[in-house]
Amino acid sequence: MSQPDDRPWKHVSRFPTFVGHLEDEGAFSVRSIVDQLEVDIDVDGIVYHDRGIRAPGYDATFVHEPSGARGRPAFSVEVDTIGPRNTWAVFDAQLGWDLYLLQTDDVAALAWVSDEEYKTEEATMFESKHDALAAGRFSFGVFLYSGSDWEERLERIQRTDAPAYLKRDDGTPMIPQSQSEFYDYVGSTPTEFRTTAGGAPEYLGVLELEVTID
Repeated sequence: MSQPDDRPWKHVSRFPTFVGHLEDEGAFSVRSIVDQLEVDIDVDGIVYHDRGIRAPGYDATFVHEPSGARGRPAFSVEVDTIGPRNTWAVFDAQLGWDLYLLQTDDVAALAWVSDEEYKTEEATMFESKHDALAAGRFSFGVFLYSGSDWEERLERIQRTDAPAYLKRDDGTPMIPQSQSEFYDYVGSTPTEFRTTAGGAPEYLGVLELEVTID
C-alpha cells in the first residue's frame, strides 16, 4: 500500500541531507520542521502513515539512533499519540533517504522515501523521486491537519479502543474497534510487527514497528 492518497500533490519540496542533519541534531519534531519553513501551514495534529496504517497524534519526532536495534545506523519516528496508544518505527539509515514536504490547497504532509523503495517500486513509472512523490507514491509519511479536518480524525480514533485505523485501497477508512480486531485485519501480531515491521520487504528500510494500545 504505497499510495496513501489519490490526489496529486501540487507542490513538492525536498529537504537535502535529511539523515545527516538528524545525526547532527540528535532529534527534531515535525512541528519544529514546520515552524522553520517559510510557508503558512497550520498544525493542530498529525496522522502518521505507514503503508495504509493511520495513527493520529499531536506531533511526531525523528530521532537519530547511533547503532540501532540491529547494529546498524538507524533513525526512528515516535508519534505523540492520542490517549494510551503507542506508535513508533525504526528505519535503516543506510538506504539513502530523502525527506519531502508535500502540499495541496487543503493539506500538507512530510514523507520520507529511500533510494531502494524508489528503485524497486517506482523507477519504471517515474523519472525521479520528485515525480513519484507528486503522484502520491510513498510508504511513510506524516499528514498535517488543522481545524475541522483534525477534529474529525481525533474523534475517529477516540471512538475506538484500537491503536490506529487503516485506509482501504479505495481511500475509505477502516475503523477497528479493538487492538485484536486491528491485528486480525492486518494479519499479524504486535510481536511480529515489532520484530519484522509487519513483514515489510527489506527495500522499504523499516526495521521495527510498534502499533499498540495499553
